[in-house]
Amino acid sequence: MPERLGLVERSIVIILLMILIGLVVVDITLRVSCCFLQRYGGPGGQVRIMGSGSTFIYPQLKHWISLFEKEHPNIVVNYNPTGSGAGQSQLIKEKVVDFACSDPPLSHDTYEALKGRILQMPVIVGAIAIVYKIPGYNGPLNLSAKVIAEIYLGKIKYWDNPEIVKLNPKAKLPHVEIKVIHRSDASGTTQVFTFFLHKAVPDLWPESLVGKAISWPVDRTGRGLGAKGNQGVSEYFKTLKSAIAYVELGYALENNFSIAAIENRAGIFIKPNVTTMMAAVSAALKSGLLPSSPLADWSKALEAIVYAPGKDSYPIVSFSFMMVWNVYPKRKAEALKTFIEFINTVGQENVIKGYAPIPKELREINLKSLNIIRGA
Repeated sequence: MPERLGLVERSIVIILLMILIGLVVVDITLRVSCCFLQRYGGPGGQVRIMGSGSTFIYPQLKHWISLFEKEHPNIVVNYNPTGSGAGQSQLIKEKVVDFACSDPPLSHDTYEALKGRILQMPVIVGAIAIVYKIPGYNGPLNLSAKVIAEIYLGKIKYWDNPEIVKLNPKAKLPHVEIKVIHRSDASGTTQVFTFFLHKAVPDLWPESLVGKAISWPVDRTGRGLGAKGNQGVSEYFKTLKSAIAYVELGYALENNFSIAAIENRAGIFIKPNVTTMMAAVSAALKSGLLPSSPLADWSKALEAIVYAPGKDSYPIVSFSFMMVWNVYPKRKAEALKTFIEFINTVGQENVIKGYAPIPKELREINLKSLNIIRGA
């Protein structure tokens, strides 16, 4: 009897062990499947696309994603507005996102290192507004690249500086110190803004002060203040009584900030709007500096559109680029192509205030990506 009981006990132990092993296998399988579905989607399931980067494009991209997901409930698009520099890094170096958005395109050197593997598409047109708060004065303000540069260099300290007064002879400007806000993160908005200053007044604003993140001379005066993202700059700006800042036009309009008229290349003071942005785009298309393929080098795009010629051209205009790889897992590749096609068709008919659509010529270039991106 004891011997028979031992056999029964051993049989029960073996059965329990087999059940336990089976449960572990099922758990591991479910975990792996869940991770796979989250990353790549599954048969009949949702596909998730992860993106990050530009805060410049974020309000527009958020609107597009909302419209896109209603039409394509099987595709989920998540976008984190980390700044153009972080977006490029997360796509190219860290490889933790599926696409990035960046206002400046890849530098020539970076492009050469990735040539044939990465695509760049200008998907929207935006402008950088120079916003201001002047105690006791709510009127219009004219600013030149020279005056803006001297403010950010720390050379102009007060609103009633003779150089500002000269541009605004009818304005009653107070003797009040100017707080100067800039981006603290690696920012495409900063690169466009500093590139404009260098292109317009190269003797005053050297090439060493052009980039996504720079050492701001005004900070040494104690009047320079940094904030992260266009959102952060906008929120910081609201808290100050006397300040100047550069932000994407959409943020300025949304917050009803006072926007300066900036002297363009033709010597005309002009404000950003759809008409003046599209005038700059038209000049860029005629410049011969824009390529004809998403796989090409777009590093001259800022040269083409910033401080563009033409009496109607606003001088601080930029494309915002979407960047993707040429190969993805099959379902993700199809989902990305669907999203890219949407942006360049339906999306261009649904542009929110503060932006301008890309012209037909650029849409056609971007749509070539549908024949380039492939699933592995």
